[in-house]
Amino acid sequence: MVPRTADRAQVAYFPRLAAERLDIALCRASAAVARAADARTDELGLGVGHHLVLKMLAEVGPCSQRVLSDELRIDRSVMVGLCDTLERAGRVRRERDAEDRRAYAVTLTDPGREALARAEGALPGFLDGTFQALAPEEREQLSFLLRKLLQIHP
Repeated sequence: MVPRTADRAQVAYFPRLAAERLDIALCRASAAVARAADARTDELGLGVGHHLVLKMLAEVGPCSQRVLSDELRIDRSVMVGLCDTLERAGRVRRERDAEDRRAYAVTLTDPGREALARAEGALPGFLDGTFQALAPEEREQLSFLLRKLLQIHP
């Protein structure tokens, strides 16, 4: 006798798995947020990594790619590509670092500021849509827990 194939509507396995395996739940949630961010990226023409680089440059000023990579926790080889793309688009420029002539400082340009302003303007709507299942206090709690998990102190 051949075993019956489980009917998808009857199994509901993932909710149990997510309850048992927090790592799996977090990975799936992260992937869902990344997909939503990618969809929004297509509309704005500015990827998440590009947005983060522009935001940091706007807030702290010119930085080396190494500092950007370390602070944003983006692999250095990926950071080179992000900065290359931003430079080709005229959103940043690389200049010799006045303090270390061997290094280059990545500097935000006016078109970069404009792109950042558009992305920042769209961010609240993106976050509200992406996290609509959570009440405001739950979003705060999630933020607290993620900071704790990542060992980031406010």
